[in-house]
Amino acid sequence: MQPLILITDDEKSIRNFLKVSLETQGYKCIEAGDGSNTMMLVASNNPDILVLDLGLPDMDGVDLIRKIREISNVPIIIVSAREHEREKVEALDAGADDYLTKPFSVSELLARLRVILRHRAFSELPETAGDPLFRLDGLTVDHDKHRVFIDDEEIHLTPNEYKVLTILVKYQGKVLTHRFITEKVWGAITSDDTQSLRVCMANIRRKLKEDPAQPRYIITEIGVGYRLADE
Repeated sequence: MQPLILITDDEKSIRNFLKVSLETQGYKCIEAGDGSNTMMLVASNNPDILVLDLGLPDMDGVDLIRKIREISNVPIIIVSAREHEREKVEALDAGADDYLTKPFSVSELLARLRVILRHRAFSELPETAGDPLFRLDGLTVDHDKHRVFIDDEEIHLTPNEYKVLTILVKYQGKVLTHRFITEKVWGAITSDDTQSLRVCMANIRRKLKEDPAQPRYIITEIGVGYRLADE
């Protein structure tokens, strides 16, 4: 079955461009030019993914994300000209799953769509079908035994370092804000916790033998947060 993508943008030319680009790759697309119609289509059509521009004529895109999250868990990819870090963080904290800044490459958008669809397919498997071993390049995480290996050599992480890594693994490919990770690990947001996350991430990267110039695993989204590489 073709995945159904809802494209929301106030500019018809952009909607048409995205629609043609995605349909040539085997996706089925529906469109909306404002927030009200987006809400209606999310409720009535249950799309697989929403590709959303934040600048809408009837409501702010971040407010729309919050409204959608009251009725649906549809994955949301933001495609917006807003490039300030604060606006990206606000959208992700409101419930968006990913953020691309205009201008963007269609190939990158397609890659982000594939990541979300793979994660959705995996999450819908029966519980017994899940593999307790996560593998990415030379990284292996054994969820059952709480052990981590890099290039078949076991590395030792502190409890909080292990928590951070498994959160990144769970949401592989998605941009996770500093706030999201900090709340999951420390349960609150303070300046000390933010600094603790930076120190924790630096230690994880060192233990994973990451090259800061060409990271294999953990990608920094400057000013926003982190994501685990998909491939």
